[in-house]
Amino acid sequence: MSEQFFGSELIRLVNVMDRLRSPGGCAWDAEQTHESLIKYLLEESYEFIDAIETDDRVGMREELGDVLLQVYFHSRIAQDHPTEPFTIDDVAGAIADKLISRHPHVFENLEVSGTDQIIENWEAIKAREKGRTSAIDGVAMSQPALPLMAKLIYRAEKFGSDTGIKPMNSDEQATEESVGQALASVIAWAHQHGIDPELALRAQARAVIARIQSAER
Repeated sequence: MSEQFFGSELIRLVNVMDRLRSPGGCAWDAEQTHESLIKYLLEESYEFIDAIETDDRVGMREELGDVLLQVYFHSRIAQDHPTEPFTIDDVAGAIADKLISRHPHVFENLEVSGTDQIIENWEAIKAREKGRTSAIDGVAMSQPALPLMAKLIYRAEKFGSDTGIKPMNSDEQATEESVGQALASVIAWAHQHGIDPELALRAQARAVIARIQSAER
């Protein structure tokens, strides 16, 4: 596939979005904001995940297009910002630069021993670029509690921070199935006692954050 052919439909999508947001376009599209579109970005992402998990190739293509629409939509909205505008071209350029910077083993012929070192290099470069000194810097606090806690544990491990969390003491081998059953059991336990597991885990995540921040001072 040639580069020119590959980019032609992406450019057409830029023009379509521009027409929808411009005078004489679509009134609904014109009144949307970053905030009003948040729910759609989440919804389309979940629908794409569903298509992956069901191996629905047609659905994957369609839902990935819907996710791409959100990227273009937000970029077109950003283009109209009065003091700090940016375009889809700026977005694409920034992510291309980031990929090159964080893959020195590809673009700078840096020798690596394997994927573990690739991940370590990525995290080190990312921390240096963003000036991160805390294990929780850059962690998306608005994500659901389960991936939030997983991210906090991962970051704490990388930064050598103590979360105070001890793995469950069980003689059973940890597998995807056994861990899933254990999590489901905890959720059922919470439900039995009228406790929202999402809120409970989010509260625990806040406690972990406070512990890490206290140790880092």
